[in-house]
Amino acid sequence: MHNPGKTTPDRFPAQERFAEGAQYIAGRLAKGTSGRSFAVVDPATGEEVYRYDLAGPDDVDAAVAAARAAFPAWAGATPGERSDALHRFAAVLADRADDFARAESLQCGKPLKLTREFDVPGTIDNAAFFAGAARHLQGQSAGEYSGDHTSYVRREPIGVVGSIAPWNYPLQMAAWKILPAIAAGNTIVLKPAELTPLTSLLFAQAATAAGIPDGVINIVTGTGKEAGEHLVGHPDVAMTSFTGSTAVGKRVAEVATATVKRIHLELGGKAPFLVFDDADLEAAANGAVAGSLINTGQDCTAATRAYVQRPLYEAFVARTAELMASVRVGDPFAAGTDLGPLISHVQRDRVAGFVDRARGYARVVTGGEAPLGDLERGAYYRPTLVADAPQDSEIVQSEIFGPVLVVLPFDGDDEGIRLANDTPYGLAASAWSRDVFRANRATREIKAGCVWINDHIPIISEMPHGGYKASGFGKDMSTYSFEEYTQIKHVMFDNTAVARKDWHRTIFGDR
Repeated sequence: MHNPGKTTPDRFPAQERFAEGAQYIAGRLAKGTSGRSFAVVDPATGEEVYRYDLAGPDDVDAAVAAARAAFPAWAGATPGERSDALHRFAAVLADRADDFARAESLQCGKPLKLTREFDVPGTIDNAAFFAGAARHLQGQSAGEYSGDHTSYVRREPIGVVGSIAPWNYPLQMAAWKILPAIAAGNTIVLKPAELTPLTSLLFAQAATAAGIPDGVINIVTGTGKEAGEHLVGHPDVAMTSFTGSTAVGKRVAEVATATVKRIHLELGGKAPFLVFDDADLEAAANGAVAGSLINTGQDCTAATRAYVQRPLYEAFVARTAELMASVRVGDPFAAGTDLGPLISHVQRDRVAGFVDRARGYARVVTGGEAPLGDLERGAYYRPTLVADAPQDSEIVQSEIFGPVLVVLPFDGDDEGIRLANDTPYGLAASAWSRDVFRANRATREIKAGCVWINDHIPIISEMPHGGYKASGFGKDMSTYSFEEYTQIKHVMFDNTAVARKDWHRTIFGDR
């Protein structure tokens, strides 16, 4: 363990909980067996805060075996028993909320006020939601649909789920994958991003403290190439759930197809922010800043392309730039910070590359640089507004994953909706108008899994999250997620011996 300074215990009070390693298998921490180590780095300072041994294929095998062994008893528990366990889990999460908030801020660079007010409460709410939803795993009504035969549908768990979560929301993504899976009676092996394993490990430890049986939740922390691909291709894993880039999602699908397992993919996004000329300009500008800068722009649903009808265009650009310039960039643990660093210097440089290349064909209105002074050591980048880029340019079409908003004008409503749909992605979008008919048209015609009206970014446990087109398929959260984590069985039985004899006579004739 590397101690980067006197503030570390205060920033990361739960670090002693990982002393035995970053793998959590059958209810116990263990060291990885790959023979290689990896460092969790505080992106605000560039300092190493935790070094651990990466998982290898043997660790994945052990975790899958533990999940497979735990499956019969967990799947056989009543919905009420699983519900009670999840209610206890939610209570433990609430008791440990500050540990989760600090660990998430440290490993991701998120402002502490964001993790305390958004990430952690959202996770607790998700656990409470699935505690209730576990008792509502319904099939369909029984009935006689063919003569004297009664049919009904059983909804059953799939088995061992292998999930891979990204680094941008490690706690919430762990919850979104683990909670519906285990509420439905599955067991799970989760591979968090190697950059951000801390809150996933805390999550699994909290589950054990809540009485969820050993082996139901397992964590393996390794690279995608070694641990991730082995998990996806494992013959004893019945389903793969992946959140990440579209490019990696294609590889996940390729590997999973070899063993014909079910796949759930939540992939990239390039969310349009469509502002009609009757919109409330002040509300839209504020929404654009919040929607584009959430989590330093490292959010698949973040507003990235603002299309503004021409009468409002210049005023929108001016007001949004003014608001962006007032955003306070700084230490995630400082009370006044609005925006923390990106996840790493590599990601910061990638974002800067998009903006630097855009200078040749667009107008950088504000931002477009890394701050200096006390923040130089961290992976910081100023909130950036780019205007007048061509629709086919890379900064409009490609996922940047940083604090960058591109603004383009449009004329008629038809053009605005066409431009909103003009990328390969379809995860989320928003439309801003005071006209209910315009807004309703946008919800129908924008091809995205979520369309907000006069808002951008809020999510709730009761509603589904998932994309269209290159943003993947399947749903997280809500009872719709149970469609991903259960399988349907048709049960049909003959009510009379006569009917059975008649059936045989129809098929084979008299004997």
